[in-house]
Amino acid sequence: MSPTVKVAVIYYSSTGFSAEIAKEISDAATKAGAEVRLLKAAELAPEAAIASNEAWAAHAAASAGVPVATPDDVEWADAVILGTPTRFGNVSSQLKQFLDTLGGLWAQGKLANKVYSGFVTTATTHGGQESTLLALYNSIHHFGGLVVSPGYTDPVKFVDGNPYGTSHVDGQGNNPIGDETRNAARHQAERVVQIAGALKAGLAA
Repeated sequence: MSPTVKVAVIYYSSTGFSAEIAKEISDAATKAGAEVRLLKAAELAPEAAIASNEAWAAHAAASAGVPVATPDDVEWADAVILGTPTRFGNVSSQLKQFLDTLGGLWAQGKLANKVYSGFVTTATTHGGQESTLLALYNSIHHFGGLVVSPGYTDPVKFVDGNPYGTSHVDGQGNNPIGDETRNAARHQAERVVQIAGALKAGLAA
């Protein structure tokens, strides 16, 4: 029997769009046979900033029960799927801060030879989606990790149109996540589980 793939889905979300994609990916990875941990990056913004935005405050309350990711979760995982809203074409400070806590694991070589993949949300069309994912993947190269992007490996990717990872335009909160994004998220999860499983089996042989 093939060994069970362990997947950590780690995301930051302020108003809930990245969280919704993370849940879709988590569910799809579970259905593909993986053991999954769905985790959020710790919030860094002050309470006053969160309270000033109704959607942000609502999501903070709704997601209070989601466990906060730790370096131990990354060490545990065979595959790590990271999600973030874009911040000026870059990774959110919350997710970046989490990545910066992984230095100890990196120094021990414990981030290498894992599968990594990413997803992103933006407020506007072309609002930094690809640059954010590329910036995220810079860290993976330093880890010695293996980037498994969805590419155009399924017809759903010709609809979603982003070979770097699942992406969604939320339209300043006015564009709910639909089938286009959900289909892309499911394909990405399934591909990550497939490749991570093959890698794990190969390394164990």
